[in-house]
Amino acid sequence: MNKEAAEDCVEKAVSYLSEGKIEKAEKLLTKSITLHPTKRAEELLEKIKCGAYTKRASSGNTSDDGVRQRATAGQSAKPEPAAEPEYSPEQLDAVKRIKKCKDYYEVLGVTKEATDTDIKKAYKKLALQLHPDKNKAPGSVEAFKAIGNAVAILTDAEKRKSYDLYGADEQHHPAAHTARRSHARYEYAYSRGFETEFTAEELFNMFFGGNIPTQHVYTRQRRFHRAEQQQYREPQSGYAAFINLLPIILLIGLSMMSSFFISDPIYSLTPSQKFSVARKTNQLKIPYYVKDNFHSEYQGSVGRLEASVEEEYLNNLKHSCYRERNYKETM
Repeated sequence: MNKEAAEDCVEKAVSYLSEGKIEKAEKLLTKSITLHPTKRAEELLEKIKCGAYTKRASSGNTSDDGVRQRATAGQSAKPEPAAEPEYSPEQLDAVKRIKKCKDYYEVLGVTKEATDTDIKKAYKKLALQLHPDKNKAPGSVEAFKAIGNAVAILTDAEKRKSYDLYGADEQHHPAAHTARRSHARYEYAYSRGFETEFTAEELFNMFFGGNIPTQHVYTRQRRFHRAEQQQYREPQSGYAAFINLLPIILLIGLSMMSSFFISDPIYSLTPSQKFSVARKTNQLKIPYYVKDNFHSEYQGSVGRLEASVEEEYLNNLKHSCYRERNYKETM
């Protein structure tokens, strides 16, 4: 709230400067810095103190010479043009809209039933509007991060499913919170930005052809292979070999530990003691099974859940056909 109020003060101060109302502009800039210091407000205030702006003719110099000197001062005192904003009102409105959003879907302007294609299309449109190189409005950097991380979460099936179940409210679901910290690596908190596996700039390059993350991955892999070859050429003692294997052992141990915190799946294609309630998808009538407490525990979209059921079922059929065909070819 303080940040938005500070930005409004700066905008009003710029308007006063263009009208030659220096004192009012100075008061508003001082108030803006008190609410939320910004570089722009500090620069404008410094220019006022250095005399870069002058008052209107009606508030010109006063002295003992009376009306004649005031008229002369009025003729010579022309207000200098105020610094124009480097952004348009539409760009500022786009940033403010993002700030008011309550969830990832609202950030991208899509519904909870949106497909990956819809989500990516919405992201591309917003990314071109909010990229900091193009949009200089206050808060554009945070808004750009918000849309980047929203698309990163909503185009990942597991992260999206977890987000639909629990959203940003992790206090009531400690087990889910632990699982997500181990696997999903994201948090929702607009004021602090979003934490994902890629930066907002890397995601932008991935969508528009930069492929920066791929280059980084390639560099890390190449260095790893060079180090591995060097270790292979040098004779190693038993202790050195153990040290080299220690990271792998730790990774295996962490993977085994994290598996204890992973929550159960929402459904199963085969019945069991845990998944005993039979259901069918609305479109293809594919049977699947859920727990007894499905209606009370699952808060996400049933339509999207059933789409996932049908996709998994069809993939299983494809794999079965593939295995059977390979078996016949080898006979």
